[in-house]
Amino acid sequence: MLARALDELGGISRRTFYRWREPRIAPACIRLPNGELRVRRDVLNDWLEERAEGVAS
Repeated sequence: MLARALDELGGISRRTFYRWREPRIAPACIRLPNGELRVRRDVLNDWLEERAEGVAS
């Protein structure tokens, strides 16, 4: 659920998340037939891991 992902990202606003989507900074989403967005748990975890400080590439 997108709301849960927003909470995990420090409680960012939905507007901030949509702004991140424009330049493709946000984690990849799935758009449901009703238009709602979802972020898969594994995608969010990978996205967070890629941005962790002090992680060797």
